[in-house]
Order: sequence, then C-alpha cells, then structure tokens
Amino acid sequence: MFSKYPRLPLLLLSASFACAQVSANNAVETVPAKNITYPNKARNAISITFDDARATQLTEGVPLLNQYQVKGTFYLIPNAVSEHIAGWKAAAKAGHEIGNHSSSHLCTGNFQWLRSQNAGLEQVNLVWMEKDILDANTYLETNLGVKIRSFAYPCGQTFVGRGEAVKSYVPIVAKYFDTGRRWLDETGNNPGYVDFVQLTSLDIDGKTFEQVKQMIEQLRANNAWIILTGHDVGSSAQYTTDKQMLTQLFGYLQAPENGFWLGTVSEVADHIRAQRTAPKTELK
Repeated sequence: MFSKYPRLPLLLLSASFACAQVSANNAVETVPAKNITYPNKARNAISITFDDARATQLTEGVPLLNQYQVKGTFYLIPNAVSEHIAGWKAAAKAGHEIGNHSSSHLCTGNFQWLRSQNAGLEQVNLVWMEKDILDANTYLETNLGVKIRSFAYPCGQTFVGRGEAVKSYVPIVAKYFDTGRRWLDETGNNPGYVDFVQLTSLDIDGKTFEQVKQMIEQLRANNAWIILTGHDVGSSAQYTTDKQMLTQLFGYLQAPENGFWLGTVSEVADHIRAQRTAPKTELK
C-alpha cells in the first residue's frame, strides 16, 4: 500500500495515520447512521431546494411542488424578493420553507460578473459578511412574516479573505441558523455525523431524470439525507432545473416502494437532531 510513496518513511506514514485516527475518535457521531430512522420506514430523506429567488421558481416551480404536495426550501436574496413579495408570501403560506441566501450573493472574485464590480469574497472580512447575512434576515422576516432558520452559502463557498488572512464564515452561520447548506458537493449527508451548518447538496440543473435518479441511487448508503439544489425552473440549462425532470422525480420519490421521505431542510434537520440528542434508554 506504500508503493506510491517509496521514499516516505514508514514512521511518518504511521504518525499520519495515528493523527487521522485521533481526529476520527474526536469526531461527533451521536448515533450510528443506521440507527437514524425516517417516517414511513423510508430508507432516505430527500430535500428539494432552490436558490436566488428567481422568478421562474414562483411561476413554474412552486405550482409544480404544490401540485405534487412537495414542500421545498427556497433560499432568497432580498433584491430579487422585492419584485415578487406577494408571491413569496404565498409560497411560505403554502408550507414551503424560506431560507437566507445573503444580501449580496458574494462569491469568489474569480467570477467575471463580480470582477466587473470589483467585488469578491477575497475582498471582505467576517464583520462585513455577518452584516450582509443579518440584513437579509431582517428584510425577509419583516417582509415575508417568517422565521428564517436555514442559510445557503452563495456559490457554496464558505470563506472570506485571501492567503494567510482567509477565514471561514461557517461559525457566523452556526451562530444565527440551525442549518447551513453548501452546493456542488459529491455526496449525501450521513445523518449520524453531518455538521448541520455544513450540509452537502447536489446540483440538479441541466440534468435529465435518469441522471438525477442515478445520482440519488448511488448515494443511498448510511441512511443518507440527500439534498438537491436548483435555480431557475423551466427547460433544462446550466442554471435551470428541467420542469419535466421534476415531474418524473416527484413520482419516483413519492412511490412508497422506493423508500424516500421528502421534507424541507429544517424539517429533516429537526427530525435527525432529535434522534441524535435523545437520551439513551438504560437497559433494565
């Protein structure tokens, strides 16, 4: 197993593995993933999420979710919400979860659309980010009459600053929210282990039903909680979730024999958290 590193001293490798073991022993896994159960004896939990408060989410996405009685989690940006406040109020009233996606949707300045504005996560600090997030919370709670419990990191990125000055803003999210969701990940969430403010999610934009189904089926181990993320809703494109794919997906996820439980991000998190923190029953 060491042939890849023929000159690396065995002692150094052993020390590395020992450190890894210590880290693993210190990791918090309240209960084994196999002990987490879902309603109706489902094997996996699924959450459907959308980012950016795009208009097609109201015109195409919400009506489709309502038709299939699926509750989604929508991560909103104030300036996009301001043009459709009545629609987002109606979505919340229908039982869809409203989450925070920050005020400025700031990502790395490597994106040209940000460089043209001389903006980027590399150019701000934690104080700036905290205010940007809290301003969005105030706007959404005041104008939509909801309590915001979940946050989605713009572009899935969790840092501010550059080089040795880079800082994670995950602790800020942990301070104000019950959950934080990333983007463009490659795995589901292990319910006995996952950090609730660093939830993984999978991109469903531009994908066919067969592609999404294959992705889900490959990630069903360990009672995984699988979070799916899209943007616009309509005809399949880079940042558009295909409406016909969603129709097929809902049918697949709601078939009892397939063993899925659909819930909003906060609903599933609450369900898992309760089992991870429940007192252990002593044997008599």
